[in-house]
Amino acid sequence: MNIYSLNGYEIILASGSPRRKDFLNQIGLPFTIKTFDVEESFPNNLKGREIADYIVAKKSAPFKEIIQPKQIVITADTIVWCENEYLGKPKDEADAKNMLQKLSGKSHEVITAVGFLFDGQFDIITEVTEVHFKALSEIEINQYISQHDPLDKAGAYGIQDWIGEIGIIKINGSYTNVVGLPLAQVFQKIKSIIQI
Repeated sequence: MNIYSLNGYEIILASGSPRRKDFLNQIGLPFTIKTFDVEESFPNNLKGREIADYIVAKKSAPFKEIIQPKQIVITADTIVWCENEYLGKPKDEADAKNMLQKLSGKSHEVITAVGFLFDGQFDIITEVTEVHFKALSEIEINQYISQHDPLDKAGAYGIQDWIGEIGIIKINGSYTNVVGLPLAQVFQKIKSIIQI
């Protein structure tokens, strides 16, 4: 966004995700990173996008006391929702294998909620992408887990990783959303806030 003026706004990315950081760098958006340790728990009655919206609001809460005028704090949370079940980041390799076996041969939703805290307001945009996996063999699942890092990814996979390249047969919706940030929608929201 270096071709635009930020109209005096400062953007703070409240995420430690290297993929989200890379996306904002790719579009030339100046930003700083600040994070708080927030437990990604939620009430059991929430489903699907309600979970992502709840967690992203929770992540933004610590900033409400410290945000300054003309600052935009961006928080994000990505979940996988498969057959009415929440799949977050796996606890260990066994959990990762269990998740990938659940996703094998089925479609699921990747849901990313993005929160924007600014000028006394808090807005959320939520994007849903449908992802279809082919049937994954046990050898493919084991190879992915042993050679890649599924533990920091919702649903135990990255679409940009080897498992995505050989296993995902179709998506409906935003590709960048599956990676962890619906970039086009985030870009439009920032433009609307800073009025460019």
